[in-house]
Amino acid sequence: MQAVILAGGQGTRLRPFTTCIPKPLMPIDDMPILEVIMRQLKYFGIKNIIVSLNHLADLMMAFLQRGEKLGLNISYVIEDKALGTAGPLSIIDNLEETFLVMNADLLTTIDFGNLIDFHKQNGFDATISTYRKEVNISLGVVKSSDNNFVDYIEKPTYKFDVSMGIYVFNKSIVKYIPKNEKMDIPDLILKLKENNKRIGCYRADYDWLDIGKFDDYEKAVNVFREKRSEFLRNG
Repeated sequence: MQAVILAGGQGTRLRPFTTCIPKPLMPIDDMPILEVIMRQLKYFGIKNIIVSLNHLADLMMAFLQRGEKLGLNISYVIEDKALGTAGPLSIIDNLEETFLVMNADLLTTIDFGNLIDFHKQNGFDATISTYRKEVNISLGVVKSSDNNFVDYIEKPTYKFDVSMGIYVFNKSIVKYIPKNEKMDIPDLILKLKENNKRIGCYRADYDWLDIGKFDDYEKAVNVFREKRSEFLRNG
C-alpha cells in the first residue's frame, strides 16, 4: 500500500517558527509531527511513501532521507510552484491503483487499515475521512422567519462532520486533476461528484487534531503526551 503525504505548505499560521522549520518537523513531545505519522503508517503496513514538498524541501529531505531509519521506502516529488492539496498528485508517475493521501500537519488515532478496507469493500473511487466536530457559539442565537421571531437559543453547540485531511483514492481520479496546476482536494471531490464517481465518507471512533494555529499545536502536544500509546501503538 502506498501513501502520499502533502508537506509542501508554508505553515504561515505558525510563524515565526515555520520561517526556518517546516511545520511537519515541529516537535510533538520528543519527535516531529511527520515522524509520528510515518511510524503510524508503518504500523499499518504502509511502507511505500511519497512526500510532496515545496517550502524548505531540502530540510525535509535531509531529515527523512530515504526512510531507512524508520524502515520505510520514502521518495519525493518537488512542487516548483504551490500546487494545492490535489495538484501534486498530477505530477506523481508511480501511483498505485489505490493509495492514501494525507496532510502532514495532523495527529490522529485513526485505524488506517480499517479506512482502506472500507474504501475497497464499498467500491468507492474516493473516500473522505471525517470527524464529528463540535462548535460552541458563545452568544445567544436568534431564529427568525420573515422578520418574525421564532426562537432564542442561548450559547448553542452545533455538530458538523469535517474533513480530516485524510483520503483514499483510486488512481483513475488523477485524470480529473490538471497537470502541474494548482487544485485543492475539495475542488477535486466536487469534480468527481459531477462526473458521477462514487465518494464515501468514513466515520469511526478516533482522535483527530489539526495543527494549524498555536493553540492547536499546544493542545496536540498535551494530548499526545496523555495518549502516546494510542498514537504510537508499537511504541
